[in-house]
Amino acid sequence: MKTIISTEKAPQPIGPYSQAVLVGNMLYTSGQIALNPETGELVTDSVEQETTQVMKNLEAVLEAADMTFENIIKASIFISNMDSFAAINAVYGQYFNEATAPARETVEVANLPKFVNVEISVIAVK
Repeated sequence: MKTIISTEKAPQPIGPYSQAVLVGNMLYTSGQIALNPETGELVTDSVEQETTQVMKNLEAVLEAADMTFENIIKASIFISNMDSFAAINAVYGQYFNEATAPARETVEVANLPKFVNVEISVIAVK
């Protein structure tokens, strides 16, 4: 049985999807972009600030499922320009203990929603 996870502390879905779905002890999040949930505005002053907002949004979804970044077992990072990888990775890395960091892939894509620079989704387990 699946449970829909939702929080006002992360951007609300703008289509037919949920912020996250919990199945048993597994959490599958939708991709998060740098939308500020309080203002509805994109945070795009720099790729570092954009990535920080993405991670804050993921943190809010994880918290709504009573989880933290330590529960993440797999991350998928989609970026619009591989030249931004180092900056994105530096921010992303601040949220994990390197010894227990999740598996991950980083993929450059042609475009992302609202033409943002980064989108991240995760799978977590309790």
